[in-house]
Amino acid sequence: MRMPGAPDASATPAADLRPTPAERIRSVLAAAHSMTVVTDGLRTEVRHLDGTAPLSRLHLHPAVPGAAGEQRPAVRLEFTDLVPTPARDRVRARVTILGRLLTPHAEAAAPGTSDEGSPATCMEFAQAVLETPDGRSYTGLDELDASRPDPLAPHEAGMLTHLLADHAELVTLLLRLVPPRPDAPALVRALPVALDRYGITLRLEHRSGHRDVRLPFPSPLDDVEQSGAQMHALFSAARRRSHRNSLPA
Repeated sequence: MRMPGAPDASATPAADLRPTPAERIRSVLAAAHSMTVVTDGLRTEVRHLDGTAPLSRLHLHPAVPGAAGEQRPAVRLEFTDLVPTPARDRVRARVTILGRLLTPHAEAAAPGTSDEGSPATCMEFAQAVLETPDGRSYTGLDELDASRPDPLAPHEAGMLTHLLADHAELVTLLLRLVPPRPDAPALVRALPVALDRYGITLRLEHRSGHRDVRLPFPSPLDDVEQSGAQMHALFSAARRRSHRNSLPA
């Protein structure tokens, strides 16, 4: 009998499984601490989003064909997703949501700044753009509505910083799973830089640059409570590797 959250030995490792662009966008929004609102040429920094996902205060509506869009201010919402650990090149992704305000401009100049209980801002959705080191992708409203944020998204920063600060030896242990084996003399340090339902990503920093390595979980997890079992499965697999670990943390 397999305990809930424990890896399924018969499952194929999720080596090639990654969040879709729509899921990535939803995850960035779910974990956002701030955003920049651009309308009428003005940029407004909206902070303290912790615990309140932007989409809970912002209602996205499909564009209405033939509507007089010029009467509604164009708005752009910008989000930056940063690596939570002190790695090089900390920007992981940028998300931009484009559209037009449907509520009066005076009431919606800064979406997300209203007090709890105030009416949410309505926005005619044009498109969502995800920019990562791998390129740019565009997502429509139907795909965005059909997607859900990664279950680890709100917890990822705390989990990665805890792993690095209190269990750095386990980060070093995970290097045994990296193919090909990193060159110890050339490696400056290894840091965990991403964690999602499919696996963990390590950044191997060398004097001349860095590379990211993704270590998949034995099977994708469905909620944050399963993350412990999946991480322990990776640690156990690393311990079973025979070569001696002499790589720096």
